[in-house]
Amino acid sequence: MHIFEIPTPALLVDIRRLKANITHAQKRAEQEDVVLRPHIKTHKSPDIARVQQEAGARGITVATISEAEAFATAGFGDIVIAKEVVDTLSFRRILALLRSGVRMAMCVDTMAGVEAASSFFSESQSSVDVLIEVDTGHGRCGVEWDDPHAPEFAGHLCSMPGLNLRGLLTHAGHGYAGPDKGETQEEALGRVMAEERDRLLTLAEKLGARKLLDPSDAVLSVGSTPTFSQFENVARDGFRITEARPGNYVFHDAIQVALGVCALQDCALTMLSTVTSAKRGNGVERVYVDAGKKTLTTDRGYGLDDYGVILHSPRTMKQMPHARLVALSEEHGWIEIPGGAPFDIGDRIRIVPNHACVAVATQSRLYAVEGDQVVAQWHTVAR
Repeated sequence: MHIFEIPTPALLVDIRRLKANITHAQKRAEQEDVVLRPHIKTHKSPDIARVQQEAGARGITVATISEAEAFATAGFGDIVIAKEVVDTLSFRRILALLRSGVRMAMCVDTMAGVEAASSFFSESQSSVDVLIEVDTGHGRCGVEWDDPHAPEFAGHLCSMPGLNLRGLLTHAGHGYAGPDKGETQEEALGRVMAEERDRLLTLAEKLGARKLLDPSDAVLSVGSTPTFSQFENVARDGFRITEARPGNYVFHDAIQVALGVCALQDCALTMLSTVTSAKRGNGVERVYVDAGKKTLTTDRGYGLDDYGVILHSPRTMKQMPHARLVALSEEHGWIEIPGGAPFDIGDRIRIVPNHACVAVATQSRLYAVEGDQVVAQWHTVAR
């Protein structure tokens, strides 16, 4: 069907751009000799994950156990939960996945978490692979990369029944902060990438020296679309980064454009919305569309003052000059255009979301398009 037959608001995925993004990331992974284990929280679509695997991705990363369960049901058998798991109910769900034949790994970063996991899995006469999450600068979860007690923590983990230390995992979320004063965007991304990589390797070397990690089989996992765009692998004392977990790269969004990770023309995801009302006043026309904070997102990152990029030409991905998405209420997007707007009530507008991952989580399906034609409908799971 034609896109104008779709009820709005709706998310459209340009298949050509999607496949180009997947191919580009896969080539970088192969060039730098790392496994690409994409984070599927961005798209929540088994159909898109299959496209990634057909291109060469191995395994998937998830943010929640619900995602792990949904993708296991869809046939994915190698899953990393890139988040700490500490409670019995979650352990039970992971055990069920393990017993169904899914290869699983989860994260730990505290003694309490390690002991809780060990108690559950050893009492269940089973074991689970774990990755120590390492804070390499983001300041969220994770053992500090330079914590002098980190080797002690890893040693304690290795001594606990029911747990298998598979390796180390980190997320360079600080790559989203943008450049420091005097830096270019490319320099900033390169700096954070090097911090993520080198700090993880530093801790791996310390654990290797204590025979807690073996460089021949240890997983050293990095993640973040911005830093992966600049990723270069290195080897130190036999250790090297073994896998990368970017997620947003599959679509890209306005945040990635602002960071210099990609061009607007690389963005594969757009929100299709309908003009429902308009008002004039003080030399400005205000146009209201049916995509608000429940379908877009209030996230604004580095270099962004608005809540999305309004397109003049979806075919060429040119931004509409002077049109700004200045506010969101629950079901409305507020667009301001100085002078007058080239829109009539009922017209449809395409918007590149600031944050693709959040936009997708609001939708039960994605419409795969070639030009103005819908060629597939991909359902999202574990929303």
